[in-house]
Amino acid sequence: MLALAQSTPAQSGPFQVPSGLARAESVAASAAGAASSAGFWTSWFRRSDQAKREQPHWMTPMATTTPRLEQEFRYDVLWQQARPGVPYTENIGNSKGLELIPLDGLEVIASVPPYLIHHSASSPDGFGDVQMLVKYRVRAEDEAHGNYILTVFFASTFPTGGSNGQTDAVVTPTLAYGKGYGPFDLQGTLGAGLPTGNEAAIGRTYAWNNTVQYHLGELWWFELEANATWYQDGKNGGKEQTYLTPGLVVGRIPLGSRLKLAVGAAMQFAISQFHTSVHSPIVSVRLPF
Repeated sequence: MLALAQSTPAQSGPFQVPSGLARAESVAASAAGAASSAGFWTSWFRRSDQAKREQPHWMTPMATTTPRLEQEFRYDVLWQQARPGVPYTENIGNSKGLELIPLDGLEVIASVPPYLIHHSASSPDGFGDVQMLVKYRVRAEDEAHGNYILTVFFASTFPTGGSNGQTDAVVTPTLAYGKGYGPFDLQGTLGAGLPTGNEAAIGRTYAWNNTVQYHLGELWWFELEANATWYQDGKNGGKEQTYLTPGLVVGRIPLGSRLKLAVGAAMQFAISQFHTSVHSPIVSVRLPF
């Protein structure tokens, strides 16, 4: 009788599940959850890898937003000097962040808010505006089948930066394009920054950026960018500024089975009579995956 009592499962109700069966069900549920998670990421990377294979494999330029779909985390630092002799303003982050390819032909970029250090008592340091950008790739062929790409962007900055940002959101529709010729490629964008409010004070901007790259060996990407902006309304209404930006990006250096590293540096030089900064060094760190 004692042996029989010990072998009978403890009862806390009329439908108590034996402890061994409960443990088996728990292990099975955990395994199913892990398999589901593994399946999700396997499908994600299969889709994003295919999206990257179907387009040229150029490097993302230092200042011009690439028309390519990319999946990486990117973080830049920019130093801007308004005129000779005044302190630099440090832009930590430069509105870069996480870039993902969630669907075929689509990329989403969620920026890390930039942190601005002015080194001036009259300008408080702090975070700038948050930015989101969505790319839709209209057409692309890899290097063996045409070596070109056409993409449309839609970006929006949100007024989260207080004195270091805008008073209203700004939306920026953009057309982006690229064409490769052997080790050379041209990547460009043409877009308009349109405030959703307070347009007379913020003003509209029209930007045209073009980058010529030369790919040397496996890792070296030399580039020269022309970055032009026209201002309508706002404090700079009627003015235009142009920068030349020579730079170098080294990458993509393998760090693991998927993770890679690319690092770059560039210097923007103002070549127009009007300019908001005389020159701006830029450094960039990217982790493609």
